[in-house]
Amino acid sequence: MATTFSEIFTDPGSWPAQDAVLRSTSISAEVTLLAYRHGLFPMPIGEPGRQPWMWWWSPVRRGVLPLDGLRVSRSLRKSARRFHVTVDAAFDEVLSRCADPRRDGGWIDARIGAVYAELHRRGVVHSVESWTADGRLAGGLYGVSMGGLFAGESMFHDPEIGRDASKVALVGLVERLRAAGTPERRLLDVQWRTDHLATLGAVEIPRAEYLTRLRAALPLTEPDWGRPERGARRAGTA
Repeated sequence: MATTFSEIFTDPGSWPAQDAVLRSTSISAEVTLLAYRHGLFPMPIGEPGRQPWMWWWSPVRRGVLPLDGLRVSRSLRKSARRFHVTVDAAFDEVLSRCADPRRDGGWIDARIGAVYAELHRRGVVHSVESWTADGRLAGGLYGVSMGGLFAGESMFHDPEIGRDASKVALVGLVERLRAAGTPERRLLDVQWRTDHLATLGAVEIPRAEYLTRLRAALPLTEPDWGRPERGARRAGTA
């Protein structure tokens, strides 16, 4: 019987037929990396007033965004002209804004924040930012990059200055992933297909298909995260 994280994570046949696979009382950078390599991700859930469990998820129906299936509407293209897109220029602020406890459905706690900040320092987690012309952060996203996998974790926009700013960041991310080559084998994981993400082209695939595609994506060359876009061009213009 599987008894360790490593044994459980590497044995999908033992996973229940539900999105939540197992829970733990702790989380670390090493365990988190192991989880992503085997198709899981962490998200805490708990009762109010009590320390939440750290749950490890592998949705039965996984949300992914095909790189050749991104839908950029005319209004989004128009919005994109108002923002500059950068990479890793303001990771701490993007993480903080995504973790704002005032957000509906907020789930990023201090444990999650510490782990992803550590993984950012290791060069595994990256942020994509959208800026106004006068230099204000209007929106952004962050996620885990491993080979040909980018696992999107969270995104935000400033409701006063950032209409569509998180979408513009997503367009910028897709452009960078496509530029890395073999876009048909790369995997942009969005966890669950929400109505919002569906408008951008997100689809659902079965867990088994996701795991097969993950194994094919991981050996690919990483995107070039070392040359951040500092306003040289705008997302959606390529």
